[in-house]
Amino acid sequence: MTNFFWTNFSKQTTSEVEIITSYWQQTPLFKHIPKRHVANLAENMHLRSYQQDEWVFRSGDQGAGAIMVLEGEIRISARQTTLAELETGDFFGEIALAENDKRTADALCVKPCRLAFFLKQDLEEWIDVEPRLGNVFLMNLASTLAQRLHIANQLLSQQTHNET
Repeated sequence: MTNFFWTNFSKQTTSEVEIITSYWQQTPLFKHIPKRHVANLAENMHLRSYQQDEWVFRSGDQGAGAIMVLEGEIRISARQTTLAELETGDFFGEIALAENDKRTADALCVKPCRLAFFLKQDLEEWIDVEPRLGNVFLMNLASTLAQRLHIANQLLSQQTHNET
């Protein structure tokens, strides 16, 4: 049965896999991970297209993995406050790779989008096969999450300072 929302990279052209591999390699998540390993992961990532004003997820939805913007623009918001405007080559949702918690923000397509999903299940399977590289990835993920927390703390500190 064909799922109209999801496709697999193995059905995509080699050049598309190379593009997605390149985007992921430029992120801190895949720092020090060889291109061929990133390409192998990219072949199994799931693609989905969204229309303008379509929700990728809402706060409270179950997280499944990290998401790469291949085309379009995404607005990340919480409590009607815009947290980020993301475009081609940006990624989001990586907290779902670390825990099975629900999403803490909303992700809305500002323009029609094409997204690649790196699911936690795929990461876990890869770690079983490539434990050394999996460890590198997990350290990169921890560093990325710590950096985002640091930025959030700075913004909160500035906001608190401005309110006093």
